[in-house]
Formats: sequence, structure tokens, C-alpha cells
Amino acid sequence: MFVRIFLSFLLFLISCKNYFTTDVFSSGDQLSETHIISDTLHVATLYGASSYFNYSDEEIMGYDYELVQAFAQANEIPLKVHVAATETEMLKMLKQKRVDLIAYNMFETKALKHKFDFVAYQEDSYMVLVQEVGREAVGSINELKGRTVHVIENSIYHQRLVNLNKEIGGDIDIQLLSDSLTIDQAIEMVLQRKIEFTFAPHKIAVQYKDFHRRLDCGIRVGFPQKNGWLVNRKNEVLKTMIAHWEADSKTELFKSHMYEKYKIKNPYFRAKRTKVSFETVSPYDDYFKTYAEEINWDWRLLAAVAFHESNFDSLQVSHRGASGLMQLMPSTAAIFGLDEDNIFNPEKNIEASVQYIKSLNRMFGKIENQEERKKFILASYNSGPAHILDAMALAEKYGKNPHIWFEHVEYYLSKSNDPDYYNDEVVRYGKFGPSETIRYVRNTLDTYKKYKQRS
Repeated sequence: MFVRIFLSFLLFLISCKNYFTTDVFSSGDQLSETHIISDTLHVATLYGASSYFNYSDEEIMGYDYELVQAFAQANEIPLKVHVAATETEMLKMLKQKRVDLIAYNMFETKALKHKFDFVAYQEDSYMVLVQEVGREAVGSINELKGRTVHVIENSIYHQRLVNLNKEIGGDIDIQLLSDSLTIDQAIEMVLQRKIEFTFAPHKIAVQYKDFHRRLDCGIRVGFPQKNGWLVNRKNEVLKTMIAHWEADSKTELFKSHMYEKYKIKNPYFRAKRTKVSFETVSPYDDYFKTYAEEINWDWRLLAAVAFHESNFDSLQVSHRGASGLMQLMPSTAAIFGLDEDNIFNPEKNIEASVQYIKSLNRMFGKIENQEERKKFILASYNSGPAHILDAMALAEKYGKNPHIWFEHVEYYLSKSNDPDYYNDEVVRYGKFGPSETIRYVRNTLDTYKKYKQRS
């Protein structure tokens, strides 16, 4: 009851005429007229792969855009998005109260914290060197001596490069790009071979790498930093509303789905890594359709598992001994009725794998959302459930949701080769190399989506 009354009070405050204000400028920086907007949330952002883009003539997409849209809808506030040309322009719009919120992921710096408050924090990120893979690529920071590095002028990347140059004793040729460029445009200049090196947030750079294999972003040039959206420091009502929206369990799940949609296989990139080149998905579609019903799965998800396990090769044996279409380990296969005489039988291999999936489904039965549960099952199918259970325990201990995969349990699985985490008292199964399992879940879900589009 208290929460309902409090939210009603917040909505009342929003309707007051001196809350959401937008200053309208005619030209330059001269204020020509001030309008009081009582019922609209004005938001600034930048065009880019992680924030806001035109997917088609009729559809606007973007991670930050969909999040702020969901926030506005949850609070029944009309939304107006203003796409700025540069970060400088965006910050000026907020400072001058032409917008109420910057929905664009910004690194937290002392200068920004002095002027604004950060809200809607995302997972910590860090700066990386962006370069093209090849003989001219550098393998360490020190190898930048005598090389030319381009960064956006008057940006956090510019500041970091100047400091880094001092740290390694100078000799980096620092060249400045116009501050009218975005980070996405700077990365694209590397891809177009217009410049050799630039600095960018790892979160954005790694998305480009996923779709452009010749891009390298493996060299860190900074420490992990907090990052998020910005509001004016005196806007306590909006900060409180965002905090309440973020605390809602529905928001937590929605953000995880947005992470999956944009941070893993971003539709901004038109290139397709996996192509389905046949009318049917595989020669075993009838078996997938029959046995998927037993676990209430779309048969194409079961087919995607087979594709990533064996590439539909029913005779495949891995270096660890996993065998057949669904790559069952002999010990697991034996539990579900397979022996060396029938483990390579495609139908029986699928049938046994489905029985194994059933057992995993029971193990993770407390995860009420079935789509989330499938991600935990996929991870366990690849690695076994032990380290997934450890990651769930870590997520719960450190305040994340142990029943949501992306940005929650997956994050702590990624820490399972870090002694600060695998030596934690809640971890029962020790150290683990997580990279293969993390890729497996992401790639299997992506292939499943492609199968759905084609069949």
C-alpha cells in the first residue's frame, strides 16, 4: 500500500508544471523561449549500435532506447527522444534543461559527477585499443610508441591517451578526430582502414568484433569504470522513479532480455554469421519434432543444440569422448540407455539427450520463467550443471538474480576462473574456464532464432 501511495505521489509531482522543462533554442546558444512541458519525458541520446538506430524505415531500435521507452511506459509518461550530434551537445542539452535525462551509456568521471548524477548503472566496462588484426597490429601498450593513435578530441578517450602517453614515456603520435564524431564512427574508420588505432569502450568494441572478425579489441587501456545514464543533480523525483523502476523484478528480466537482444547479436549489424542454406534445418528434423514435444521445446532449439554439438554429424566423436549427433558423454549416455552399439544411432542419441534435458529441467525447476530456464539448461548441457550452480550461488550472494542468465548468472560464470570468486565460500566446485559455455549459450540461441526465421 505504501509503495502504491508513494508512486501516486511521484506521478502527482510529475504533473506539476515546473518539473519536466524543455528550453527551445532558435540558433547558437541564445535562449529564445522557454516552454513548460507537464506531461512529457524529454530524453537525449546519440545514434549508434548500442543506443538508438533506424532498423528500417518504420522501426526505431536500440538498447538505451528500448530501456527508456519501457521506463516511460511503466510510469505512463509520454516520451520524446532528441538525437544529439555529439556527446558535448547532449551534455549541454541536459545542463540547460532542454532534456530531463541522457539515455546513453557514459563513463563515470569526476567532471561528470560534479555536474550530474548517474542513474541506471550498467555493468562496469573499460577502454580498449581498437585495431585491425594483422602483422601491423600491436601486442601491448608499449608497442604504441612511434605509432599514430586517433581519438575523439575533448573526450574521455583523448584524456586517457594523453595520460597513457606519459605513463609509457611518450612517443605516441596523438592525432585528434573531430568531436562531431561518435565512438561508432571512430571504430568504423578503423574497419575502413582510414585510421590504424582508436580507443573505445569494450562493450561497444566487442559488438563490432562479433560481426567483423578482423577487428581486435583485446588490449585494455584503462581500468573498469562505472557507467550509466545522466540526470541533473536536483532532479530527485526522476532519480527516485528510475530507482523504483529498476528495483522491479519485471524490469530486471526485461533488461536481461535487452542485453541478449542488443549486446550479443545486435540487429544493428546486417552481416549474418550463421546461414541456413537448406529448406529444412537438418536431415533429422522429424526426430527433433517428435522428441522436442517431450520437453515442451520448439524443435528448432533442439536442432540448434545438435548443430553446435556436432554440425549434424551423427558419427562425430570429440577429443573428450562425447559421441553422436547430440555429443553425449559415454557416462551420461549410459544413464539414459545408450551403449557403444547404439550411441551413434541418430534417433536414439536424440532421445537420450532429451531425457538428459528433462533431468536438467527438473534440476532448474525453481526458475519459473521457462525461457530463462532454457538458458541454464543449455549452459549445463555444455559444461555440466556444477559450475552453473556455483555461478547462481555467487549471483545470489552479490545481489544479482540467480534465476536470470544474461547480466546476472552469466556474469558470475565469467568470473569462475578468478581466484577472488572461485575461492569464495559459496563456490563448491572450484575453478572453471567459462568462455566456451558462455559462447555456447549465446550462439545456440542465435542459431535457433535464425532457424525460426527460415522455417
